[in-house]
Amino acid sequence: MAKRWSWVAVGVLLVGVWAACSDHDTKPTSAPKTQPTAADPRPTPAVTTTKPWYDDYDPARFAPEVRGYAKQAGINPQLLMAILYNEDYKPHDPKFERQWAEVDSDPAFGIANMHKPAFDETKRGRDFAKRKWEELPDNPALAIEAAAWHLHDLAERLPSKRAALYTKDELLALGYNAGGGNMRIFARGRKAGSQAQSYLDRLHSNWAKSAEALKS
Repeated sequence: MAKRWSWVAVGVLLVGVWAACSDHDTKPTSAPKTQPTAADPRPTPAVTTTKPWYDDYDPARFAPEVRGYAKQAGINPQLLMAILYNEDYKPHDPKFERQWAEVDSDPAFGIANMHKPAFDETKRGRDFAKRKWEELPDNPALAIEAAAWHLHDLAERLPSKRAALYTKDELLALGYNAGGGNMRIFARGRKAGSQAQSYLDRLHSNWAKSAEALKS
């Protein structure tokens, strides 16, 4: 669900967002060091920090969730992983995503960059029906589950007779990026436009890497 960014707006926003978010990089997660005294001969405890999942984010860390939810939804796990790599074009810090949504008229949330209408439609009748789109930035597993079932629903919309221009997985990726209506047009033999083709090209470049990630 990638879309063209205004890089000037992104640059301005990044400065403010990362300044606001810098606390999680600098604050220790354990108690500060204390100096031993004659009355308190205990050694100085080590300061440890645990980086949040979105620092140095790599979709491969969620390989178990991708395999599990892809199996439940009956879709190719390599396709789902490749889409996560495709959607790894912006920081997934939850605070960043929420602040970006304040200037984006049609924001996407979570590591799969899902828009609210798609999430609300996908969750109907599912185990996560009571979950909210606003939870996606904080919950990678929910984002992966929703993306898997969205791909499942797109597959249900594919025509039984399709042109040979694109494979099923390519059509599902195009549907994820450009919508189900456009996916059906592409399935009948219409060639994808430049933006959709760019998404497909990135999918191809991430395909082998996705297979390797699923082995982890």
